Amino acid sequence: MKTSRQTSSYISDVMNQVIRRNPAEPEFHQAVKEVLESLDPVMERHPKYREARILERLTEPERVLMFRVPWQDDGGHIQVNRGFRIQFSSALGPYKGGLRFHPTVYLGILKFLGFEQVFKNSLTTLAMGGGKGGSDFDPKGRSDMEVMRFCQSFMTELFRHIGADTDVPAGDIGVGGREIGFLYGQYKRLRNEFTGVLTGKGVGWGGSLMRPEATGYGATYFAQEMLASRGETLAGKVCTVSGSGNVAQYTVEKITQLGGKCVTLSDSNGTIYDPAGIDAEKLAFVMELKNVKRGRIKEYADKFRGAQYRDGERPWSVKCDCAFPSATQNEILGEDAKTLVRNGCQLVSEGANMPSEPDGVRVFVDNRLLYGPGKAANAGGVAVSGLEMSQNSMRLAWSREEVDGRLQRIMKDIHTAVYAASEEYGEPGNLVMGANIAGFVKVADAMLDQGLV
Repeated sequence: MKTSRQTSSYISDVMNQVIRRNPAEPEFHQAVKEVLESLDPVMERHPKYREARILERLTEPERVLMFRVPWQDDGGHIQVNRGFRIQFSSALGPYKGGLRFHPTVYLGILKFLGFEQVFKNSLTTLAMGGGKGGSDFDPKGRSDMEVMRFCQSFMTELFRHIGADTDVPAGDIGVGGREIGFLYGQYKRLRNEFTGVLTGKGVGWGGSLMRPEATGYGATYFAQEMLASRGETLAGKVCTVSGSGNVAQYTVEKITQLGGKCVTLSDSNGTIYDPAGIDAEKLAFVMELKNVKRGRIKEYADKFRGAQYRDGERPWSVKCDCAFPSATQNEILGEDAKTLVRNGCQLVSEGANMPSEPDGVRVFVDNRLLYGPGKAANAGGVAVSGLEMSQNSMRLAWSREEVDGRLQRIMKDIHTAVYAASEEYGEPGNLVMGANIAGFVKVADAMLDQGLV
Protein backbone atom coordinates (compact mmCIF):
# COMPACT_ATOMS: atom_id res chain seq x y z
CA MET A 1 0.00 0.00 0.00
CA LYS A 2 1.42 3.39 -1.02
CA THR A 3 1.47 6.21 1.49
CA SER A 4 1.78 9.93 0.98
CA ARG A 5 5.00 11.83 1.45
CA GLN A 6 3.25 13.87 4.14
CA THR A 7 2.43 10.76 6.21
CA SER A 8 5.97 9.39 5.88
CA SER A 9 7.35 12.78 6.92
CA TYR A 10 5.11 12.77 9.99
CA ILE A 11 6.36 9.31 11.03
CA SER A 12 9.94 10.48 10.53
CA ASP A 13 9.32 13.61 12.62
CA VAL A 14 7.93 11.52 15.49
CA MET A 15 10.95 9.19 15.33
CA ASN A 16 13.37 12.13 15.38
CA GLN A 17 11.57 13.53 18.40
CA VAL A 18 11.87 10.21 20.24
CA ILE A 19 15.62 10.11 19.60
CA ARG A 20 16.06 13.74 20.63
CA ARG A 21 14.08 13.35 23.86
CA ASN A 22 15.58 9.99 24.81
CA PRO A 23 19.32 10.22 24.06
CA ALA A 24 21.64 7.23 24.52
CA GLU A 25 18.78 4.71 24.60
CA PRO A 26 19.37 2.70 21.40
CA GLU A 27 17.17 -0.26 22.35
CA PHE A 28 14.20 2.05 22.89
CA HIS A 29 14.87 3.83 19.59
CA GLN A 30 15.02 0.45 17.83
CA ALA A 31 11.72 -0.75 19.31
CA VAL A 32 9.90 2.49 18.45
CA LYS A 33 11.28 2.61 14.92
CA GLU A 34 10.25 -0.98 14.23
CA VAL A 35 6.64 -0.15 15.17
CA LEU A 36 6.44 3.26 13.51
CA GLU A 37 7.76 1.92 10.20
CA SER A 38 4.71 -0.35 10.05
CA LEU A 39 2.18 2.41 10.71
CA ASP A 40 2.48 4.52 7.54
CA PRO A 41 -0.63 2.95 5.94
CA VAL A 42 -2.62 3.26 9.18
CA MET A 43 -1.82 6.96 9.48
CA GLU A 44 -2.73 7.41 5.82
CA ARG A 45 -6.09 5.67 6.17
CA HIS A 46 -6.99 7.07 9.62
CA PRO A 47 -5.91 10.72 10.01
CA LYS A 48 -7.73 10.84 13.37
CA TYR A 49 -4.69 9.22 15.01
CA ARG A 50 -2.41 11.92 13.72
CA GLU A 51 -4.80 14.71 14.68
CA ALA A 52 -4.98 13.36 18.25
CA ARG A 53 -1.18 13.02 18.38
CA ILE A 54 -1.51 9.36 19.37
CA LEU A 55 2.06 8.50 18.32
CA GLU A 56 3.58 11.35 20.31
CA ARG A 57 1.57 10.29 23.37
CA LEU A 58 2.18 6.57 22.96
CA THR A 59 5.97 6.92 22.71
CA GLU A 60 6.07 8.80 26.01
CA PRO A 61 5.58 6.64 29.15
CA GLU A 62 2.75 7.68 31.44
CA ARG A 63 5.14 7.42 34.38
CA VAL A 64 8.83 6.62 34.95
CA LEU A 65 9.94 5.63 38.45
CA MET A 66 13.59 5.34 39.49
CA PHE A 67 14.69 4.73 43.05
CA ARG A 68 17.58 3.72 45.30
CA VAL A 69 17.76 0.13 46.57
CA PRO A 70 20.16 -0.20 49.53
CA TRP A 71 20.77 -3.68 50.96
CA GLN A 72 23.32 -5.59 53.02
CA ASP A 73 25.33 -8.55 51.67
CA ASP A 74 26.37 -11.60 53.69
CA GLY A 75 29.67 -9.97 54.56
CA GLY A 76 27.86 -7.11 56.28
CA HIS A 77 28.74 -4.63 53.52
CA ILE A 78 26.20 -2.09 52.27
CA GLN A 79 25.35 -2.36 48.56
CA VAL A 80 23.35 0.15 46.53
CA ASN A 81 21.49 -0.61 43.31
CA ARG A 82 18.98 1.25 41.17
CA GLY A 83 15.36 0.20 40.90
CA PHE A 84 12.99 1.12 38.06
CA ARG A 85 9.36 0.83 37.02
CA ILE A 86 8.19 2.15 33.65
CA GLN A 87 4.39 2.49 33.63
CA PHE A 88 3.97 2.92 29.89
CA SER A 89 0.28 2.70 29.05
CA SER A 90 -2.90 1.99 31.01
CA ALA A 91 -5.27 2.47 28.06
CA LEU A 92 -6.42 -1.17 28.11
CA GLY A 93 -6.04 -2.05 31.79
CA PRO A 94 -3.61 -2.06 34.73
CA TYR A 95 0.06 -1.77 33.80
CA LYS A 96 1.38 -5.30 33.23
CA GLY A 97 4.90 -6.47 32.57
CA GLY A 98 7.88 -8.16 34.14
CA LEU A 99 10.70 -7.18 36.46
CA ARG A 100 14.24 -7.85 35.21
CA PHE A 101 17.24 -8.16 37.56
CA HIS A 102 20.41 -7.99 35.47
CA PRO A 103 23.55 -5.79 35.39
CA THR A 104 22.60 -4.43 31.93
CA VAL A 105 19.32 -2.95 33.16
CA TYR A 106 18.96 0.79 32.59
CA LEU A 107 16.18 3.12 31.46
CA GLY A 108 16.64 2.47 27.73
CA ILE A 109 16.28 -1.31 28.09
CA LEU A 110 13.19 -1.01 30.26
CA LYS A 111 11.56 1.59 28.01
CA PHE A 112 12.07 -0.70 25.02
CA LEU A 113 10.56 -3.63 26.95
CA GLY A 114 7.67 -1.54 28.28
CA PHE A 115 6.87 -0.14 24.83
CA GLU A 116 6.86 -3.65 23.33
CA GLN A 117 4.69 -4.85 26.22
CA VAL A 118 1.94 -2.36 25.35
CA PHE A 119 1.37 -3.98 21.95
CA LYS A 120 1.97 -7.53 23.12
CA ASN A 121 -0.65 -7.17 25.86
CA SER A 122 -3.03 -5.60 23.38
CA LEU A 123 -2.73 -8.65 21.12
CA THR A 124 -3.65 -11.09 23.92
CA THR A 125 -7.24 -9.70 23.97
CA LEU A 126 -6.98 -9.48 27.78
CA ALA A 127 -7.51 -6.26 29.76
CA MET A 128 -3.89 -5.30 30.39
CA GLY A 129 -1.85 -2.17 29.86
CA GLY A 130 1.92 -2.21 29.43
CA GLY A 131 4.83 -1.66 31.78
CA LYS A 132 8.25 -3.00 32.74
CA GLY A 133 10.69 -2.67 35.61
CA GLY A 134 13.69 -4.09 37.36
CA SER A 135 17.14 -3.33 38.68
CA ASP A 136 20.82 -3.52 37.78
CA PHE A 137 21.16 -6.02 40.65
CA ASP A 138 22.70 -9.36 39.58
CA PRO A 139 21.26 -12.36 41.45
CA LYS A 140 23.90 -14.71 39.99
CA GLY A 141 26.30 -15.89 42.66
CA ARG A 142 24.24 -14.36 45.47
CA SER A 143 22.94 -16.40 48.37
CA ASP A 144 19.23 -16.83 49.01
CA MET A 145 19.50 -14.49 52.00
CA GLU A 146 21.19 -11.79 49.92
CA VAL A 147 18.50 -12.10 47.24
CA MET A 148 15.82 -11.90 49.92
CA ARG A 149 17.30 -8.76 51.47
CA PHE A 150 17.58 -7.11 48.07
CA CYS A 151 14.00 -8.04 47.10
CA GLN A 152 12.64 -6.73 50.39
CA SER A 153 14.44 -3.41 49.94
CA PHE A 154 13.29 -3.17 46.31
CA MET A 155 9.65 -3.81 47.23
CA THR A 156 9.79 -1.37 50.16
CA GLU A 157 9.85 1.40 47.56
CA LEU A 158 7.92 -0.24 44.72
CA PHE A 159 4.88 -1.26 46.83
CA ARG A 160 3.47 2.28 46.92
CA HIS A 161 3.24 2.37 43.10
CA ILE A 162 1.62 -1.00 42.32
CA GLY A 163 -1.62 -2.85 43.07
CA ALA A 164 -4.02 -5.42 41.65
CA ASP A 165 -5.97 -2.71 39.78
CA THR A 166 -3.01 -0.37 39.15
CA ASP A 167 0.15 -2.23 38.15
CA VAL A 168 0.78 -5.99 38.29
CA PRO A 169 4.47 -6.92 37.79
CA ALA A 170 5.71 -10.40 36.90
CA GLY A 171 9.07 -12.09 36.48
CA ASP A 172 11.61 -11.69 33.69
CA ILE A 173 15.34 -12.38 33.34
CA GLY A 174 16.80 -12.86 36.83
CA VAL A 175 13.39 -12.90 38.50
CA GLY A 176 11.98 -16.40 38.96
CA GLY A 177 9.84 -18.10 41.57
CA ARG A 178 12.31 -17.41 44.39
CA GLU A 179 12.40 -13.68 43.71
CA ILE A 180 8.63 -13.40 43.18
CA GLY A 181 8.10 -15.12 46.54
CA PHE A 182 10.38 -12.69 48.39
CA LEU A 183 8.84 -9.68 46.62
CA TYR A 184 5.28 -10.81 47.34
CA GLY A 185 6.03 -11.54 50.99
CA GLN A 186 7.31 -8.00 51.51
CA TYR A 187 4.37 -6.47 49.62
CA LYS A 188 1.90 -8.43 51.78
CA ARG A 189 3.74 -7.36 54.92
CA LEU A 190 3.72 -3.67 53.96
CA ARG A 191 0.13 -3.48 52.68
CA ASN A 192 -1.43 -6.00 55.05
CA GLU A 193 -3.41 -7.54 52.21
CA PHE A 194 -3.34 -10.77 50.20
CA THR A 195 -4.09 -9.75 46.65
CA GLY A 196 -3.09 -10.61 43.09
CA VAL A 197 -0.49 -7.86 42.77
CA LEU A 198 2.28 -10.06 41.33
CA THR A 199 2.02 -12.92 38.85
CA GLY A 200 4.28 -15.93 38.67
CA LYS A 201 3.44 -16.76 42.29
CA GLY A 202 3.68 -20.26 43.73
CA VAL A 203 0.74 -22.47 42.78
CA GLY A 204 -0.05 -23.05 46.47
CA TRP A 205 -0.55 -19.34 47.18
CA GLY A 206 -2.29 -17.80 44.20
CA GLY A 207 -0.17 -18.75 41.23
CA SER A 208 -1.49 -20.30 38.04
CA LEU A 209 -0.67 -23.70 36.71
CA MET A 210 1.19 -23.45 33.39
CA ARG A 211 2.80 -20.07 34.18
CA PRO A 212 6.41 -21.34 34.02
CA GLU A 213 5.68 -23.11 30.73
CA ALA A 214 3.61 -20.34 29.17
CA THR A 215 6.14 -18.31 27.14
CA GLY A 216 7.93 -21.32 25.67
CA TYR A 217 4.70 -23.22 25.02
CA GLY A 218 3.13 -20.09 23.52
CA ALA A 219 6.02 -19.49 21.10
CA THR A 220 5.70 -23.12 20.01
CA TYR A 221 1.93 -22.88 19.57
CA PHE A 222 2.43 -19.73 17.49
CA ALA A 223 4.96 -21.58 15.33
CA GLN A 224 2.41 -24.35 14.95
CA GLU A 225 -0.16 -21.81 13.67
CA MET A 226 2.34 -20.32 11.20
CA LEU A 227 3.16 -23.75 9.83
CA ALA A 228 -0.52 -24.66 9.60
CA SER A 229 -1.02 -21.68 7.26
CA ARG A 230 1.17 -23.64 4.79
CA GLY A 231 -0.32 -27.02 5.56
CA GLU A 232 2.65 -28.19 7.68
CA THR A 233 3.35 -29.20 11.29
CA LEU A 234 6.36 -29.32 13.64
CA ALA A 235 6.58 -33.09 13.36
CA GLY A 236 10.00 -34.09 12.02
CA LYS A 237 11.36 -30.53 12.02
CA VAL A 238 14.91 -29.91 13.28
CA CYS A 239 14.84 -26.89 15.59
CA THR A 240 17.51 -24.65 17.10
CA VAL A 241 16.75 -22.94 20.40
CA SER A 242 18.88 -20.27 22.08
CA GLY A 243 19.04 -19.69 25.80
CA SER A 244 18.71 -22.31 28.51
CA GLY A 245 16.41 -20.61 30.99
CA ASN A 246 12.70 -20.90 31.52
CA VAL A 247 11.59 -19.91 28.00
CA ALA A 248 14.11 -22.12 26.22
CA GLN A 249 13.45 -25.12 28.45
CA TYR A 250 9.71 -25.19 27.84
CA THR A 251 10.11 -24.40 24.16
CA VAL A 252 12.22 -27.56 23.87
CA GLU A 253 9.68 -29.54 25.89
CA LYS A 254 6.69 -28.55 23.76
CA ILE A 255 8.52 -28.92 20.41
CA THR A 256 9.55 -32.43 21.46
CA GLN A 257 5.98 -33.28 22.47
CA LEU A 258 4.78 -32.12 19.03
CA GLY A 259 7.27 -34.35 17.22
CA GLY A 260 10.06 -31.90 16.49
CA LYS A 261 13.75 -32.34 17.39
CA CYS A 262 15.66 -29.61 19.25
CA VAL A 263 19.42 -29.76 18.80
CA THR A 264 20.80 -26.65 20.55
CA LEU A 265 20.69 -24.65 23.78
CA SER A 266 22.99 -21.82 24.85
CA ASP A 267 23.98 -19.37 27.55
CA SER A 268 26.12 -16.24 27.62
CA ASN A 269 29.31 -18.34 27.37
CA GLY A 270 28.48 -20.57 24.40
CA THR A 271 26.24 -23.13 22.69
CA ILE A 272 25.74 -26.87 22.95
CA TYR A 273 24.87 -28.80 19.77
CA ASP A 274 23.41 -32.28 20.18
CA PRO A 275 22.67 -33.89 16.78
CA ALA A 276 20.75 -36.70 18.49
CA GLY A 277 18.26 -34.19 19.91
CA ILE A 278 17.48 -32.97 23.42
CA ASP A 279 14.96 -35.54 24.66
CA ALA A 280 12.99 -35.51 27.92
CA GLU A 281 15.80 -37.12 29.94
CA LYS A 282 18.39 -34.61 28.69
CA LEU A 283 16.00 -31.71 29.26
CA ALA A 284 15.50 -32.83 32.86
CA PHE A 285 19.28 -32.57 33.30
CA VAL A 286 19.22 -29.03 31.86
CA MET A 287 16.41 -27.98 34.20
CA GLU A 288 18.32 -29.30 37.22
CA LEU A 289 21.52 -27.67 35.99
CA LYS A 290 20.05 -24.22 35.33
CA ASN A 291 17.18 -23.95 37.84
CA VAL A 292 18.70 -25.65 40.88
CA LYS A 293 22.48 -25.76 40.50
CA ARG A 294 22.60 -22.52 38.46
CA GLY A 295 25.44 -23.99 36.41
CA ARG A 296 26.66 -23.35 32.86
CA ILE A 297 25.36 -25.09 29.74
CA LYS A 298 28.87 -26.41 28.95
CA GLU A 299 28.21 -29.14 31.53
CA TYR A 300 25.65 -30.66 29.13
CA ALA A 301 28.41 -31.54 26.65
CA ASP A 302 30.44 -33.06 29.48
CA LYS A 303 27.47 -35.22 30.46
CA PHE A 304 26.12 -36.49 27.11
CA ARG A 305 28.25 -38.29 24.53
CA GLY A 306 27.95 -36.90 21.02
CA ALA A 307 27.08 -33.37 22.16
CA GLN A 308 29.45 -30.56 21.22
CA TYR A 309 30.18 -27.35 23.10
CA ARG A 310 30.93 -24.30 20.95
CA ASP A 311 32.60 -21.71 23.13
CA GLY A 312 31.52 -18.11 22.49
CA GLU A 313 29.09 -19.05 19.69
CA ARG A 314 25.34 -18.66 19.22
CA PRO A 315 23.21 -21.45 17.68
CA TRP A 316 22.43 -19.79 14.36
CA SER A 317 25.14 -21.51 12.29
CA VAL A 318 23.54 -24.90 12.98
CA LYS A 319 21.42 -26.15 10.08
CA CYS A 320 17.73 -26.26 11.01
CA ASP A 321 14.15 -26.09 9.76
CA CYS A 322 12.93 -23.80 12.54
CA ALA A 323 14.69 -21.36 14.89
CA PHE A 324 13.45 -20.24 18.31
CA PRO A 325 15.53 -17.34 19.70
CA SER A 326 14.73 -17.51 23.41
CA ALA A 327 17.64 -15.80 25.17
CA THR A 328 17.75 -11.99 24.99
CA GLN A 329 17.46 -8.92 22.76
CA ASN A 330 19.51 -8.52 19.55
CA GLU A 331 20.96 -12.03 19.53
CA ILE A 332 20.31 -12.56 15.80
CA LEU A 333 22.40 -10.19 13.67
CA GLY A 334 21.90 -9.61 9.96
CA GLU A 335 24.63 -12.13 9.09
CA ASP A 336 23.09 -14.70 11.43
CA ALA A 337 19.75 -14.27 9.65
CA LYS A 338 21.42 -14.75 6.26
CA THR A 339 23.10 -17.91 7.55
CA LEU A 340 19.76 -19.27 8.74
CA VAL A 341 18.21 -18.61 5.33
CA ARG A 342 21.14 -20.17 3.46
CA ASN A 343 20.87 -23.26 5.65
CA GLY A 344 17.21 -23.76 4.75
CA CYS A 345 15.50 -22.37 7.86
CA GLN A 346 11.84 -21.74 7.04
CA LEU A 347 10.47 -20.46 10.36
CA VAL A 348 11.58 -18.16 13.19
CA SER A 349 9.39 -17.85 16.30
CA GLU A 350 10.74 -15.38 18.86
CA GLY A 351 10.53 -16.51 22.47
CA ALA A 352 12.67 -13.58 23.64
CA ASN A 353 11.88 -9.87 23.38
CA MET A 354 13.27 -8.26 20.19
CA PRO A 355 15.96 -10.94 19.69
CA SER A 356 16.48 -10.05 16.02
CA GLU A 357 18.31 -6.87 15.01
CA PRO A 358 16.59 -4.75 12.31
CA ASP A 359 18.92 -6.14 9.60
CA GLY A 360 17.93 -9.65 10.63
CA VAL A 361 14.22 -8.82 10.56
CA ARG A 362 14.58 -7.45 7.04
CA VAL A 363 16.29 -10.66 5.90
CA PHE A 364 13.45 -12.77 7.30
CA VAL A 365 10.71 -10.59 5.80
CA ASP A 366 12.41 -10.20 2.41
CA ASN A 367 12.89 -13.96 2.15
CA ARG A 368 9.28 -14.60 3.18
CA LEU A 369 10.13 -16.83 6.12
CA LEU A 370 7.37 -17.70 8.52
CA TYR A 371 8.50 -15.08 11.04
CA GLY A 372 6.73 -14.54 14.35
CA PRO A 373 7.96 -11.33 16.04
CA GLY A 374 8.28 -11.40 19.81
CA LYS A 375 5.33 -9.16 20.56
CA ALA A 376 3.10 -11.85 18.99
CA ALA A 377 5.02 -15.11 19.35
CA ASN A 378 6.06 -14.76 22.99
CA ALA A 379 2.79 -13.27 24.25
CA GLY A 380 1.93 -16.60 25.91
CA GLY A 381 3.79 -15.63 29.07
CA VAL A 382 1.87 -12.46 29.73
CA ALA A 383 -1.35 -14.15 28.54
CA VAL A 384 -1.13 -16.71 31.33
CA SER A 385 -0.16 -13.91 33.72
CA GLY A 386 -3.44 -12.30 32.71
CA LEU A 387 -5.22 -15.60 33.36
CA GLU A 388 -3.54 -15.70 36.80
CA MET A 389 -4.96 -12.23 37.48
CA SER A 390 -8.43 -13.49 36.55
CA GLN A 391 -8.11 -16.50 38.84
CA ASN A 392 -6.94 -14.28 41.69
CA SER A 393 -9.90 -11.95 41.21
CA MET A 394 -12.31 -14.88 41.39
CA ARG A 395 -10.44 -16.62 44.24
CA LEU A 396 -10.20 -19.89 42.33
CA ALA A 397 -7.69 -21.98 40.40
CA TRP A 398 -8.20 -23.54 36.96
CA SER A 399 -6.83 -26.94 36.05
CA ARG A 400 -3.69 -27.32 33.97
CA GLU A 401 -5.80 -28.52 31.04
CA GLU A 402 -8.07 -25.48 31.21
CA VAL A 403 -5.17 -23.02 31.35
CA ASP A 404 -3.36 -24.81 28.50
CA GLY A 405 -6.53 -24.80 26.42
CA ARG A 406 -7.01 -21.08 26.98
CA LEU A 407 -3.35 -20.44 26.10
CA GLN A 408 -3.68 -22.36 22.84
CA ARG A 409 -6.82 -20.40 21.92
CA ILE A 410 -5.14 -17.08 22.72
CA MET A 411 -2.09 -17.88 20.57
CA LYS A 412 -4.36 -19.01 17.73
CA ASP A 413 -6.41 -15.80 18.05
CA ILE A 414 -3.23 -13.69 18.04
CA HIS A 415 -2.05 -15.35 14.83
CA THR A 416 -5.48 -14.85 13.25
CA ALA A 417 -5.60 -11.14 14.20
CA VAL A 418 -2.02 -10.48 13.11
CA TYR A 419 -2.45 -12.23 9.77
CA ALA A 420 -5.75 -10.43 9.15
CA ALA A 421 -4.10 -7.03 9.78
CA SER A 422 -1.27 -7.88 7.37
CA GLU A 423 -3.86 -8.73 4.72
CA GLU A 424 -5.99 -5.65 5.37
CA TYR A 425 -3.01 -3.35 4.87
CA GLY A 426 -1.69 -4.99 1.73
CA GLU A 427 1.14 -7.27 2.90
CA PRO A 428 -0.38 -10.71 3.62
CA GLY A 429 1.96 -12.86 5.66
CA ASN A 430 4.11 -9.97 6.93
CA LEU A 431 3.45 -10.70 10.59
CA VAL A 432 5.80 -7.94 11.77
CA MET A 433 3.56 -5.37 10.11
CA GLY A 434 0.43 -7.23 11.17
CA ALA A 435 1.42 -7.45 14.84
CA ASN A 436 2.37 -3.79 15.04
CA ILE A 437 -0.84 -2.62 13.37
CA ALA A 438 -3.23 -4.94 15.22
CA GLY A 439 -1.65 -4.07 18.58
CA PHE A 440 -1.54 -0.34 17.82
CA VAL A 441 -5.11 0.12 16.58
CA LYS A 442 -6.67 -1.37 19.72
CA VAL A 443 -4.59 0.84 22.03
CA ALA A 444 -5.05 3.94 19.86
CA ASP A 445 -8.83 3.56 19.74
CA ALA A 446 -8.97 3.20 23.53
CA MET A 447 -6.89 6.36 23.91
CA LEU A 448 -9.29 8.27 21.63
CA ASP A 449 -12.26 7.05 23.68
CA GLN A 450 -10.67 8.14 26.98
CA GLY A 451 -9.86 11.71 25.96
CA LEU A 452 -6.65 13.69 26.33
CA VAL A 453 -5.01 11.80 29.19
